[in-house]
Amino acid sequence: MDDTITKLTILHSNDMHGDFLPKTIDGQEWGGLVRLSGYISKVRQEKKNVLYVVAGDMFRGSIIDQEYEGLSTIDLMNSLRPDVATLGNHEVDYGLAHLLFLEKCAKFPIINANLFVTMNSARLFQPYINVEIGGCRILFIGILTEEVLASTKQERIIGSFIDVKEAAKEVSIICDNYRTVKTDMTILLTHIGLEMDRQLAEALDPDCGVDMIIGGHSHSFMEKPEVVNGIPIVQAGTGTGIIGQIELQYDKEQRKLLSFSWKCVPINEKTAPKDEPLEELLDSYRTQTDRKYKRVVTRWARKLTHPCREQETEMGNLYTDSLQWESSFDVMMMGSGSIRKKELGPVIEYQDMLENTPFDDNLWMVEMTGDQIRTMVKHIMRDEAWTGETEFYQFSKGMHIRYNKTTRVLEELTFNGEPITPETRLKFAIQNYHFKNFDEFLGVPLEEVKKNMRPRVIATSVNNILEEYFATHEGLDAHIEGRIELVE
Repeated sequence: MDDTITKLTILHSNDMHGDFLPKTIDGQEWGGLVRLSGYISKVRQEKKNVLYVVAGDMFRGSIIDQEYEGLSTIDLMNSLRPDVATLGNHEVDYGLAHLLFLEKCAKFPIINANLFVTMNSARLFQPYINVEIGGCRILFIGILTEEVLASTKQERIIGSFIDVKEAAKEVSIICDNYRTVKTDMTILLTHIGLEMDRQLAEALDPDCGVDMIIGGHSHSFMEKPEVVNGIPIVQAGTGTGIIGQIELQYDKEQRKLLSFSWKCVPINEKTAPKDEPLEELLDSYRTQTDRKYKRVVTRWARKLTHPCREQETEMGNLYTDSLQWESSFDVMMMGSGSIRKKELGPVIEYQDMLENTPFDDNLWMVEMTGDQIRTMVKHIMRDEAWTGETEFYQFSKGMHIRYNKTTRVLEELTFNGEPITPETRLKFAIQNYHFKNFDEFLGVPLEEVKKNMRPRVIATSVNNILEEYFATHEGLDAHIEGRIELVE
């Protein structure tokens, strides 16, 4: 091959969410950090110029991650040796100060261009990094989702730009200042979701020199790259059962890409060997958490599912009904994203329970009028909901919503069989995260809702309620009942 042409391989993961342990499907082991690391090591041995990058959300989803507040995750990820990682919205779940501590523990660079201190506009993280490999110099820039603001509402010294146009402007600023004559490629490492990646690519000036976007956040399983404004966009689903792989040929003399191909590789016994040293490290963490969390809480009647956030689900019905049982409010409204597993049961261990609802927080009670409820439901059902770009909710028994996605009409809204009218008043319970972002998530001004009744905390822990309810109710079951009817 011509000396001016360099072949590069870029492996990429996103939204691993503490998915450290393998799953057995049809007698075969799939996923898990040990085999993911084994695949990365295999490719590094077989190919000459290999990079491994992570597009955010390494944290949350595993009891091993929760028990050590991300420190175990950083320790385990150090074994995979990413060349660069960007922040996801769940990286801030344990607080900004703790995240800055975790960054010091990481043996790999973590970049982010849009978190800054509001007092002096100083960035909290290195916004970019130049990686040199195979004679090529690649500029990586890290961009985070607007949801980080929702997670840091109380940390007023922290700011972020959240608008796609502002993000495009920031990318251009970095490119103009730090993309030199030595820069061969510019890659955005984003955690903003596939739809916003499309918008960002469209908003970028072609002359700023962005060559591709490697994204995360929307958990998108893609069959092929999307190309917007000449920029390829890729994402590798979620978890550790899959990894994205880009193969490039770059002409250093002509300074252009000659070829670009991409695929997602399944991680299983056939494709990936085990990383034995990493397995020992992971086992040491698992032994500690098993002693504390591996006990049976209850047995459900059968396995229940939560396959998609943007619809009524079995687990959504069970969890909302459990929280609403013998309560002082009429409706439990639970964020669909608060339920993390796609299926669970029938045996429920304490570890399973905590991993399924890791965002343990207060419950607030608010009173809403019929008009406010109708406005809220229409806001939740807006077009962005179906692309995974907004918050969606599960409702306890009694609520019935019929929404036409084609005509965008709320055709029916009832509670206990009675129409919700302007005179209706219902008490809703919502989690602290959603209460703190009430206006944005629910589309109704909280100040207006406060006029109905002063909001108050009615429980300090969602998981305390769930554990007690599960422990005292054997054989729980739930079915899709038509609480949320979506008409095409």
